[in-house]
Amino acid sequence: MKIHRVDKRQDSVQMRLSVLQKKCLPFDKPYDTTDGYWWIASQDGVDIGFAGLVHSSRWSDCCNLIRAGVLPDHRGQGIQKKFIRVRIRQAKALKMNWIVTSTYDNPASANSLIACGFKMFNPSVPWMAKHTSYWRLKLD
Repeated sequence: MKIHRVDKRQDSVQMRLSVLQKKCLPFDKPYDTTDGYWWIASQDGVDIGFAGLVHSSRWSDCCNLIRAGVLPDHRGQGIQKKFIRVRIRQAKALKMNWIVTSTYDNPASANSLIACGFKMFNPSVPWMAKHTSYWRLKLD
């Protein structure tokens, strides 16, 4: 399994990200992948997952982990944690101080965040649906 940062400006990459979002997160509205940084995981030449990172619209020294998914047949192999780690490296390269994200009724993602050092927090102005869990990581 390999994870590659992809060029979101390429139409073929946009299509791949769109297909992955629909397959991995069939009940969610697809996220606009024309902003930020994106990665695709592949195995034997087949796309099996994706993840994104964008600059925060709230804080200048912060990035947001956004949309990530792994095809059902490939879950439970640590791919989500690998996606989190590559996005942490990117945020550090961008000289960010923080990464934030949220989960909603997703214990597997919450456990991956915890394993990668994220802590829960209560934002002063929540930006997601009620009962969302918010997470942040202070970068060194």
